[in-house]
Amino acid sequence: MTAIDAEKKALVAPQTLKGFRDLMPGDMIARNSVVEKMRLVFEKYGFVPIDTPVLEHLPTLVGAEGEAADKELFRLTSPEGDPIAMRFDLTVPFARLLAQYPAELKLPFRRYHIGPVFRADKPESNRYRQFTQFDIDAAGSASVAVDAEIVAAMSEVIQRLGLAVGEYRIRVNNRKLVDALLTGCGVRDEKMQKDAKRTADKLLKAGIENVRKELGEGRIDDSGDPIRGVGLPPPAIAELLEFISVRADTREAMADSLRSVLPAIPESQAALREMAEFNAALASLCVKQTEAVLDPSLMRGLDIYTGPVFEASLASSPEISFMGGGRYDKLVSRFSSENVPATGASIGLDRLMNMLVQTGKLPLERTTTRVLVLALPRIPHSELLAVAGSLRQEGIPTEVFFLEPQAAFRDQLSLANARQVPVAVILGEDELKAGAISVKDLRAGMQARAGIKDHGEYKKSGKSGQVTVPRADLVKTVKQLL
Repeated sequence: MTAIDAEKKALVAPQTLKGFRDLMPGDMIARNSVVEKMRLVFEKYGFVPIDTPVLEHLPTLVGAEGEAADKELFRLTSPEGDPIAMRFDLTVPFARLLAQYPAELKLPFRRYHIGPVFRADKPESNRYRQFTQFDIDAAGSASVAVDAEIVAAMSEVIQRLGLAVGEYRIRVNNRKLVDALLTGCGVRDEKMQKDAKRTADKLLKAGIENVRKELGEGRIDDSGDPIRGVGLPPPAIAELLEFISVRADTREAMADSLRSVLPAIPESQAALREMAEFNAALASLCVKQTEAVLDPSLMRGLDIYTGPVFEASLASSPEISFMGGGRYDKLVSRFSSENVPATGASIGLDRLMNMLVQTGKLPLERTTTRVLVLALPRIPHSELLAVAGSLRQEGIPTEVFFLEPQAAFRDQLSLANARQVPVAVILGEDELKAGAISVKDLRAGMQARAGIKDHGEYKKSGKSGQVTVPRADLVKTVKQLL
């Protein structure tokens, strides 16, 4: 084996893990833009930033959000031998934070948190093993007016990202309504209630007949695998299906319609009063009926929710959510004897980004550079850096083309166009001697050459959008172009 063969054999194959992905500059530039827009909205509502470690003690996470979440944990061992795991969401670490720092995080407290989370489930379209969440949460108040503020903030963020009212829909519900229904039907077993709610939540994806089967004895899915049924008695199934099928034009009309199908027990009256308060708060916040729709089939899959729940999706694809959450008044009690009511929403940033790109709401930019200073033969690097420095001092993102061996002028322009840099600055020997500099509007140049097939004409168009100005006018000229 030759030395070259040995070196090739020693190379490590460049590859990513299954369910993980790399983000290129275009992805990150767009992501940063989206995050910044969301941050500004959330800070208007009083949310402040926090961060927590990616790794948590295993007991912190196990059992926090049910068996399904436990099965998806990436479990590890610390150097000291302690069982640990990678966080699967940002809500449980927030609950731990509230219990651990009560003196610093005085209630009521609102936070936003953006960071990666990890779930060891099966990767598929729009589902990764590492993904990024952007959460907002408010702790310390049991009032559903706070839940309404969460919904209002969600809706404002969605509109800020370019979706108009009517293009998206936020479904809202209150789990206490279905709890009252199940209790009135004689279904009091806590596990059976959780399973029934989790099954009812599948209505949009699975359809009513499949939900009916799963609420009862179970069914066989399309792949031939059995799905275990909840085991509800037929009368309870009928009443639950009637409940989740109720529809009306407004949130208030929906609440009135639900009143007629709920059992006449105190739990129903309490849930309806809370729903009326929630609806009134949404109206006070000017959340339109077309922005937030009361949907009794919405349950959310996690076990932690105790009251209002909400979920956002495109109106054209209601079964695929990109934002959701709800009230979880008992989660902090895992870590503290103090009762700390809380509510919040989580945005799946990866899924949201995919949706914005697919709907044309988010163009992908390939660079943050606004000006590329081209390197011509016999021009000292110090001169190029001086040009770049004068632009950067004015806050204009500027890059100097450095490449060894130096690329041809045409290739430098080609790179600038490929990256969609809008302006090129050219400093040649003639300009240097004359105290001048050339500024080229690359967008205008591309427009001028569009559709030209004749080589001679194409070559003549090369100066389109280019002006030569005194060196002192560089910054002014670039600003005008930008």
